[in-house]
Amino acid sequence: MRILDRYIVREFLKTYLVIFICFAAVFTVIDVIDNLPKLIRNGATVEQAIEYYLLRLPYLLVLTSPVTILITGLFLMDSLSKHNESVAIRAAGISIHRTMLPLFLVGLIISIIVALFGEYVVPWAEKTRNYVYNVEIKGEPEESNMLKARVHYRGTKNDFYYFGFFDGYNNTLRVIDLAQLNPESKEIAKHITASAAVWQNDKWIIQDCEIRDFGQGQQTQYQYYPSTDLPLLDVQPKDFIRITKKTLSLNFFELKDYIARLQKMGEKAHKEIVDLHMKISFPLTNLIVIFFCIPIATTNIRSKGRGLIFLLGLVVCFIYLIFVRVFQSLGYNGVIPPVLAAWFPNIFFTILGLFFLHKAEI
Repeated sequence: MRILDRYIVREFLKTYLVIFICFAAVFTVIDVIDNLPKLIRNGATVEQAIEYYLLRLPYLLVLTSPVTILITGLFLMDSLSKHNESVAIRAAGISIHRTMLPLFLVGLIISIIVALFGEYVVPWAEKTRNYVYNVEIKGEPEESNMLKARVHYRGTKNDFYYFGFFDGYNNTLRVIDLAQLNPESKEIAKHITASAAVWQNDKWIIQDCEIRDFGQGQQTQYQYYPSTDLPLLDVQPKDFIRITKKTLSLNFFELKDYIARLQKMGEKAHKEIVDLHMKISFPLTNLIVIFFCIPIATTNIRSKGRGLIFLLGLVVCFIYLIFVRVFQSLGYNGVIPPVLAAWFPNIFFTILGLFFLHKAEI
């Protein structure tokens, strides 16, 4: 069995490498056709253009990996069927489940590698590529998201904030309005207003601060402070800075932190939550597509019939990828829950793949 496992893995990896290089070349050429005129118009040097395209390769690896695995598996299965190797394997009493086990292990390993690439390499590459294009080639200043107006923010203690303006360069706030609710009655228990606040020594120094306490619908206490460092604001400067980078430029934990900040500020985060879950679900596509290679290995019909099964495997895979994008779009727009948008295609096609695997043994 070890000889058979090594043979299948070796043939799979050889074909995978060839197909990946072909895909990388094709997509790079397409990208060059689309973007090279834009780079030239902005005065990019040859070195900058090469760096720009090299930094695109990690994303292309993650994007094309499922299709690369599918086509590799289809070619391998077609070869086993064409030369009657699959017949010999089954005649030796080896089940199709056992025969395909090495491919599933390879698919799992590739899924893990793609996930790690998406977590560490792709965000770095995309950040650097954006910097090369926007700053080095176009000559623009680095993106600044340190200024924000009319901020609505939800704290962690039943408190709701409104800030007229936040200046992240000086860590200052203007026009502060805070309403704190009673957790039981849901009525306002405390109302705080202030004209300004400055972040100093890890705390807010609040100017012209008025504090009103309420009980049973009536004001029970009033306090005024020309300046105070009382811990009245459950917010830090970093909570205001909305990152405008694409989620592709953020790793899992950066994106998770970003989502928490968006939700605190009362902003919708459907797109970001979908992308967060897809950082895990999309790499698993590399494992799921292997199911669609199996039927061609178990057929004994002539090459024309194998070609139709080959085509069917491609069609099913592309339908799967279309499902992924359609559900992703539905999740982005809040039509369906983000978690369902990220995971439903995987669940559905895994069940379909298991059905293919079961039928292959019959």
